[in-house]
Parts: sequence; structure tokens; C-alpha cells
Amino acid sequence: MEIIIQPNADAAASLVVKMVEQTVRQKPNATLGLATGRTMEVVYDKLADKHASEGLDFSGCSTFNLDEYIGLPAEDVNSYRYYMNELLFKQINIDLGNTYLPNGVAEDIDAECEVYEQRIAELGGIDFQLLGIGSTGHIGFNEPLSALRSRTRAKALTPETREQNAPMFDNDLNVVPKRAITMGVGTILDSYRCVLLATGKAKASIVAQATEGPVTSMISASALQLHPRCTIVVDEDAATELINTEYYRWIFANEPEWQEFQ
Repeated sequence: MEIIIQPNADAAASLVVKMVEQTVRQKPNATLGLATGRTMEVVYDKLADKHASEGLDFSGCSTFNLDEYIGLPAEDVNSYRYYMNELLFKQINIDLGNTYLPNGVAEDIDAECEVYEQRIAELGGIDFQLLGIGSTGHIGFNEPLSALRSRTRAKALTPETREQNAPMFDNDLNVVPKRAITMGVGTILDSYRCVLLATGKAKASIVAQATEGPVTSMISASALQLHPRCTIVVDEDAATELINTEYYRWIFANEPEWQEFQ
């Protein structure tokens, strides 16, 4: 695991965009794992701009999203399918038929989860997995006590997660779904590369616990410590509770692989 500290949220998002761009340019048929949430909105806006202004080509790419609410059809404005279509897919030249999200209204949820895993495997796995981190330390909707070898499955959402997501439902907690389909921790760890983006002081404590604390199923993001190619990108605010910040800055400034990102 490597931790990269950027001066502000915009710079952190810009660095992640450069990493996505590098992946797509080096492998035009890359399979991208995508996340949702407010932190990702800036990333997707910048990727859309890269496509429009620099011709970043997504026509050969496929995507898999981490999760989807159970009970929300794709056309619901609060579904993650709607979110992805509006914020990214319609803004770039990707084939919508190659963009995959779990079906939250499938008749057989367990079968849907199995099919999702099969689709990922059929495309050779995920080349680049983009991640955020929730207030409970979850990646995807892998809430506390999610098994570190878990696969795509249905998961009950904690009250804290539902409260965190309530603003997207007009702050009406009664309509926030109680369950979601999520890639498992094991599914995420199977990705060739993982990049987690976290910004803001509200994420500082959980980022420190996930990266410098013990690996524990209570904080599913801590499992990223086990991944051989994982990068955590944070802004100064999200880095305030990290201990070894000077070392992280030194690595970013001196490791050859990061020179082109300076």
C-alpha cells in the first residue's frame, strides 16, 4: 500500500484521474471498477472533460460498479445506475452495454450476485478498481464484520451508512434503502490495481484506522493493506490523523513510478 497526500481535494481527484487515464491509454479495452458518492463526482467530471478536450477514448472499456441499492429500479433518480449514466456514461463514448451494475430489482438476488461475479471473471477481472471509503470504513457496502474473502452478495446497511446517504434522498431516512448488492471484499481484492480516494476532515479518522491500524473485518477498507498494488490518495484534511506523513510524502517525491504524476 502507498499513501499519496495532495494539497486539496481537487488536486487529489486530478491525480486519480491521471491514474485512470494512464490505465485506459495503456490498455484501451481495460475493465474499470467504479464507485459512487460525492467524492467521485469531481473525478467523473474531470474524466468527461478529458474525453471532450483530449479525446480520452473509452469505447473499448467495460465497467463494473461496486454496488446498487436493492429495491431501486435503474430509472430511479437515486439508483446508482441513474447516477452513473448521468454523471459519467452519457458524457463519454462508452458502450452502455459494456457498463455493468448489479440489478437491485432482480427476482432472485442471490442468482444476480452469482451472475455479476461470472461477468467479471469472463472479462478477465478488473484492471483498475476505484474506491471511496464510508464513515464505517466500508468499501462498497461491505459493512463492519464483512468477511475479508466475501464475494458479491446482498448486505444490510448500517444506520450510520443510511444516515450518511440520506441527503441523496432529500434527507428522508424512511426512504433510504436498508439493503444493497455489493461486490465482496474478496472481489475487490482480486482487482489488479486498487485506488482509494478520500477527502475532507470527516474522513481523517477512518482513513488512519484503515491504513495504519490493524487489518480487521470491522473496517473492510483495512483489507486493502493486503493488496499488492493499492494506492490511497488523500487531501491534506483527510491526512490529518495519519502518523507517517513525512515518509508518504518522501515516497511520492522519490519513487520513479510517480515522477510523471508530479
